[in-house]
Amino acid sequence: MYKYIWGIIENHKCKLYRINGMEEHIHIFSDLHPTISLSDYVKNIKVASSLWMKNHGMFPDFYGWQDGYSAFTYSSREKNMIIDYIKNQKEHHKRETFYDEYKRLLIESGISFDEKFFL
Repeated sequence: MYKYIWGIIENHKCKLYRINGMEEHIHIFSDLHPTISLSDYVKNIKVASSLWMKNHGMFPDFYGWQDGYSAFTYSSREKNMIIDYIKNQKEHHKRETFYDEYKRLLIESGISFDEKFFL
């Protein structure tokens, strides 16, 4: 699946730096080409990868991506740290759950949210 998503990203003239995830979420660290909006980029990745997963039968429990997504910007000096963080998802989530991490990132970024939208 990650290689397929990588192809989608390249088709949008974007560069993938790292992709990885867990059962309930994935992280994509890439640049964003100026000719595509973030919302279209994410939508295209979700639609194409969802069709691919359903057609290939490799993920029988997959019913679709969630409606929302989060996107964060980064400083170029943080690039290697983010790559390492994404590479080590399994180890990271032994210490912090996805939901705890997501709430923490939103708070640290000053983004208001309503917990009723959390699964």
